[in-house]
Amino acid sequence: MTRALWSRLPGGRMLRASATVTALAFLFLVVNAIHPVLPWTLVWLPAMAGAVLMTVNVRRTARTEGMPPPIRRFWRHVHVVAVLVSLGTLAEAVDAVATGGSAPHLGLGQVIFDGIAVIVTIYAMLRLPFGKQAGGDLFRIVLDAGTVMLACAVFVWHFSTRYAFGGDDPGIVWTTLAITTLAMLAVFAVAKVLLTSTSSQLDRKAMRLIGVAVAFGAVGPTLRPLLQPIDPHLFPDIVTLPAVFFFGAWAAEKQRAIDYAPRRGVREPRRRSFSVLPYVAVAAVDALLLSVALPDAAPDRRVIVVSAVALTALVVLRQMTAFVDNGRLLRRLDHGATHDALTQLPNRVLFHERLHKALTAPDGRPVAVALIDLDDFKEVNDTLGHEVGDLLLIAVAQRLAGCIRVEDTVARLGGDEFVVVLDGATPEAADLAARRMIEALSRPVLADGHELPIRASIGIADGHAGDDPSLLLRQADIAMYAAKMVNGTAHLHFTPALAQPSADHAQLGDELREAIDDDQLYLLYQPIVALPDRRVLGVEALVRWRHPEHGTMPPQAFLPIAERTGLIVPLDRWVLRAAVRQLSAWDADLALNLNVSARDLREPGFADSVGVVLDEYGIEPHRLTLEAPAMDPAESCPSVSELRSMGVRVALGTGDSSLAMLADLPVDELKLDSSFTRAEPGRAPIAATVLTVAHSLGLTAVAEGVETPDQATRLQDLGYESAQGFYFAHPLPPEKFEELLTGTALAA
Repeated sequence: MTRALWSRLPGGRMLRASATVTALAFLFLVVNAIHPVLPWTLVWLPAMAGAVLMTVNVRRTARTEGMPPPIRRFWRHVHVVAVLVSLGTLAEAVDAVATGGSAPHLGLGQVIFDGIAVIVTIYAMLRLPFGKQAGGDLFRIVLDAGTVMLACAVFVWHFSTRYAFGGDDPGIVWTTLAITTLAMLAVFAVAKVLLTSTSSQLDRKAMRLIGVAVAFGAVGPTLRPLLQPIDPHLFPDIVTLPAVFFFGAWAAEKQRAIDYAPRRGVREPRRRSFSVLPYVAVAAVDALLLSVALPDAAPDRRVIVVSAVALTALVVLRQMTAFVDNGRLLRRLDHGATHDALTQLPNRVLFHERLHKALTAPDGRPVAVALIDLDDFKEVNDTLGHEVGDLLLIAVAQRLAGCIRVEDTVARLGGDEFVVVLDGATPEAADLAARRMIEALSRPVLADGHELPIRASIGIADGHAGDDPSLLLRQADIAMYAAKMVNGTAHLHFTPALAQPSADHAQLGDELREAIDDDQLYLLYQPIVALPDRRVLGVEALVRWRHPEHGTMPPQAFLPIAERTGLIVPLDRWVLRAAVRQLSAWDADLALNLNVSARDLREPGFADSVGVVLDEYGIEPHRLTLEAPAMDPAESCPSVSELRSMGVRVALGTGDSSLAMLADLPVDELKLDSSFTRAEPGRAPIAATVLTVAHSLGLTAVAEGVETPDQATRLQDLGYESAQGFYFAHPLPPEKFEELLTGTALAA
């Protein structure tokens, strides 16, 4: 039975031993209070044993492997305090047994050791890692800690300190005041720690237990006036000190049990918006006031005292209610500031905070970042509308959130980009997480009656605590773009080899700037023909780069780089001037089509620059058609309106743009993208829809990318009147195109 009871005690063997020692101390005190049959040396032994057990327990915690340096330092200080308190307890026990407790005497050894212990305790508390506190928060914490300290001081004064002033020894008075002041400062320091948001690596339960221990040590001596009339040998420290040592040992064991690795399956508990500690202190002082004032007070004084205490309780209750309401409001505001409004996932701000936290962990654990980008998401927005696109994003967010562990973070960076912080994940674990994501995204999403397949590209950067967050995110971005080159939903881990194309792109951007200035660019021309009779109606100018090292480069090799670097604007200006100059050299009434970037249409004065070039070479504005694959109506509409007012025609590509924007962005021509041109016969409705929209709005429709006679016939049957593509002619140099113009029609 004794063994079963022993096994049910909390903690390890040393903590159970400390609990047993505390129980024995209480038993010995009660026995000798009834009848002093036990030797007083034996009665003091539990306090000595408890001091030794706490010292050993705290020493074990201070030597725990993997503990963060600031927390290890704190427990080393606590170990020093434990040793000092043990020595002070020994000095008190020897003094109490030697003097027989005949006088209210504090031994010199006890005063020295306990005083230094309190000072070290305060120093250890102040060295703890605190979070950043605003001025108002710090002031509130100081007030709350002061409330707790003052409440303890009231109890100590009433039950202990005031008796020292009744003696004839002034040394006792000053010594008692000094010890009491130090004890209150220790209470203040502990209360401040408990009321402050300290590092999450410091166990808050352990700190509460230390607070209880300090409170016992500070208030325990107040019991002496109650025990001295029974027997002068009955010091309250006989039982309060073992209790102090038990709570100190328990705190050490709680801290030692913390797992500093990423927590799996455990969420941070929601903390109250206020601390009950100051209110407990107020309630205790009110209870003391009632116990002191009511017994011998006059009736009217009793009413006043009870009313004052009741008013205090009402004010406290009202304040606590306000704190609860404010806490709810602050949580809502905090959630809105750190979470995406659409998907309710953490936003970019919270993502960076979580990534920084993972990368500043002291144990050097692995950390991976996975960047997820939805492919062809813009097509969904443009063809089905933003509402369907939003539903798709919400569904993707829910699926990604269901793939991660509790210690991980999935966030939305913006648009169709998501990112996951995989805390404590090795490359193998990150690989498994990516596969879970791919599996979750493999099923189509049903949004507003549309079944939408999901294709995503995932880039993973593998790092460790201590790495640079921005570097890790950049590596994940490089890996994600490399994954886009893989068919289907795919994931890739970053390797240094993947970074080489980025470096090459940067060099290529510098070389492109030189190419524009050094006439390394040239134009090829592809005819636009009438489908019924194959007459050449116009020509589209296509830019090429004659690179001195890489040879001829197609536009897809350098136009994306020009877009990213901003070189697309001078590049398109060069193409405009060269193409218009060539058009003026041909003795034919041709229309000229040029591709321009949406960025050109956003440039101030773009329409004026086009007009200057046309005037310089004597080309009528209606012979020029400028095609943009995508436009933002709000930003492009002013330039489009100016161009059309000059007579320049504007065409809108249908590959990446929504036909819905035609209501806000009037154009003259629609270009059917080659992907729709080459569609199978059973998938012709899109081509027919584009033609119907064009006719209904009074626009010209031109089909691009015609490569076979079947495609040309099918488009002609649908009603298309003009087209271009390899079936009619490949892009040609100016002299070859001029030879083509000598005939009136192209061979079918």
